[in-house]
Amino acid sequence: MTIAERQKQPDPRERSERREARAWAWAVSATPIGPLLLAATDEGLVQVVFHAEEKTAAEAVARLTRRLGAEPTSLPSASPASTAPSATAPASAAALPVARCTEQLGEAIRQVESYFAGDTKAFTLPLDWSLITGFNRRVLRELAAHVPYGTVVGYQDLADRVGEPGAARAVGVAMGSNPLPVVVPCHRVVESGGGIGGFGGGLETKRTLLALEGVLPQPLF
Repeated sequence: MTIAERQKQPDPRERSERREARAWAWAVSATPIGPLLLAATDEGLVQVVFHAEEKTAAEAVARLTRRLGAEPTSLPSASPASTAPSATAPASAAALPVARCTEQLGEAIRQVESYFAGDTKAFTLPLDWSLITGFNRRVLRELAAHVPYGTVVGYQDLADRVGEPGAARAVGVAMGSNPLPVVVPCHRVVESGGGIGGFGGGLETKRTLLALEGVLPQPLF
């Protein structure tokens, strides 16, 4: 089986993750690279979407609704305080997953804001990997676990790390399919020859993130 076929072939455990409708919540957070849509299930952060102006956000919410099989809880504000469940309201069994989603989302917003403020160097968030499968998931897990803040890795090196030395191009495909950019840092993957490589959020966004982490100089204007 080729790498491309493995990228498309989920294993039975991954398929089972999406059999039932799942509660989830979302909000849009203003950041220095533009609005980010963050979505979380009760398991953790499930998606980050760049350039989440109204149309893009609406399309992302519609896609996630289809993938997760349930209408979301929409939060009117991305303020972390607004995502905290009420301490006084008793939670029914049905409400517990929703409360957990908003709790996970609130923590994600706090850590993303702290990252852009220059305070958080490593995200400590539970992640819901259910939107990504197979080879792509393996590569992204390796990236999240072993390419820290302020460092970069080449596409070929990342392919070598997951035991697929012939899969440098497939690593690029995996980066483009990353449902959790910024938190799972595909902006840290660059060309082995020194080029910045591609980026789903746009090259200026990639440069800004690498400059924030000290890999590239801050732009003059």
